[in-house]
Amino acid sequence: MPMKSSVFSDPPSDLYIGGIWQPSSDGERFEVRDPATDEVIVAVANASVQDGLSAVQAADAAGPEWAATAPRARAEILRRAFELMIERRDEIAELIVRESGKSWSDATGEVTYAAEFFRWFAEEAVRAVGSVQTAPGGDKKILVLLQPVGVSILVTPWNFPAAMATRKIGPALAAGCTVVLKPASDTPLTALAVGALLTEAGVPPGVVNVVPSRRYDVVSAMLDDPRTRKLSFTGSTPVGRVLLEQAARTIVNCSMELGGNGPFLVFADADLPAAVEGAMAAKMRNGGESCIAANRFYVEASVAEEFGARLADAMAALRVGPGLDRENDVGPLINAAARDEIASLVDASVSRGAKVLTGGRTPEGPGCYYEPTVLTSVEPGDAILDEEIFGPVAPVVSFETEAEAIEMANHTEYGLAAYLYTSDLERALRISEAIDTGMVGINRGFISDPAAPFGGTKQSGLGREGGHEGLMEFLEHKYLALDWSG
Repeated sequence: MPMKSSVFSDPPSDLYIGGIWQPSSDGERFEVRDPATDEVIVAVANASVQDGLSAVQAADAAGPEWAATAPRARAEILRRAFELMIERRDEIAELIVRESGKSWSDATGEVTYAAEFFRWFAEEAVRAVGSVQTAPGGDKKILVLLQPVGVSILVTPWNFPAAMATRKIGPALAAGCTVVLKPASDTPLTALAVGALLTEAGVPPGVVNVVPSRRYDVVSAMLDDPRTRKLSFTGSTPVGRVLLEQAARTIVNCSMELGGNGPFLVFADADLPAAVEGAMAAKMRNGGESCIAANRFYVEASVAEEFGARLADAMAALRVGPGLDRENDVGPLINAAARDEIASLVDASVSRGAKVLTGGRTPEGPGCYYEPTVLTSVEPGDAILDEEIFGPVAPVVSFETEAEAIEMANHTEYGLAAYLYTSDLERALRISEAIDTGMVGINRGFISDPAAPFGGTKQSGLGREGGHEGLMEFLEHKYLALDWSG
C-alpha cells in the first residue's frame, strides 16, 4: 500500500498482516489521542489473539523465501526504505508529534535517526560472515554458518515510535528474518506508516506485519506459538521481566532493552558551559522521555552551585507548548498519568527539603505538560534519584570525591547509560570503566548512533541493538564438522 500524500490526513489505521490491511477479527478498535489537546486523532484496529497468531502464520509462511533472498537484494530494499523516510520526513514527523506529543525538532530528528537504521543495516546485510578453520587436532574443518533466527516478535515503546521500530526491523530484515511488530498502543500510527513505507520499498507480503493492540494476551499468545523464534523488546524493566518469564516457556531467543536511570557526573575541572550544554542534550531530548536520559546529576561540590544555576537558566529558557508550533522546545508528556507521576516525585522531593531553582509546576490549561525543572539540595536516598523520571526534571546532588561519585552513580539496579564531564582523560577512562553501564558519554550528552552497540547491564536488559552486534542478535551460529582426515 503506497504512502498517502499526507500521512496525518489519512494515516493507515488497520492491522497489516500478510501484505493486507484489515480490521481486527472482531472489529474492535481503540482511540489514539493527541497528548497536546487530548483530542482523538483516529480509532485504530485492536488486534486480537487470533490476529496475532495470523500475523505469526504470515511471517512463518514468508520466512523461507525471504531467508533465501540474496543479501544484496535485502540490502537494496532497506536502502530504498531509508530514502523514502528521508523524502517523507516532515509527514512522518507530523504523525509522531500528533500521537506522541514531542516537539517538532525532536520529531524531525527522530525520523532522520530512524531512517539511519535502515541505511546502516542495508550495509550490514552483506556482512553476515561465517568462518572456516582447521580443528586443533587436524582431523576436521570447523565451518560456522550464520542463519536467520526466524519469525521475530518486535515489541516497541511509545517514546520513539519510528526509531524503535526501525532499530529492530532493520537488522531483522538484513539477517533474513520475518517480523511481527507490536507497537505501543499510545503511538501505533507511526508504526503503521513505517509498515506502509516498507511495502513501497519492496518488502514482500508477510515479511513485515504490524498488529497494534491494547489486549495484554496478544504478545503472550505469539510467544507461546512454536513458530516464534525471537523476541526483541524495548520497554520497562517490570514488563521485561514478565516477557522473559513467558518466553522461557518455549525457550524463545530474547533481546531486551529495558529501563535506565542515567547518572551525569560533572567534575570541577570540566568546562561548565559545555557540561550544561551536554546536560541539556542528555536530559531534554524528547522532553526527558528517553531511556538513556540523564536522570541524576552528580556535581563536584566546588562547582555544584554554579552548575545548578547555569542549568536552571538553560531550562527556564525553554519554550513549552504543542509540537506542531515549531518555535516550541518541549511538548507535552505522553499522557496525564505520566505527568501526574512526575509531579508527585517532585512534590515529594521538595517536601523532604529539595529546592526548586526553576519549574516544579503543572501549567494550567489543556494538555499533559510539566515545566522543565531543576532541583538542588537533593539528598542521597531521595526517591527521585531511585526511579526513572521520564520527564523534564533534573535533580542535582553534590559530591566530594571521585570514589563517592562512582558509588552514587552505581547505586541503582539499572545500567543503561551514563555521562561524565572532565578535562582529565585518564580520569574519564578510569571512571568509564568503573561505572556499571553499557554506554558512557564522555564530554558529550548525545550518544545514540546506529553504528554503535546500544544496550545495558544489570536490570537494563540483554543483548545489543545497532552496530554489527545488532545484526548478530537475529542470526544463529550453525557449526558444521567437515571430515579432513585425508
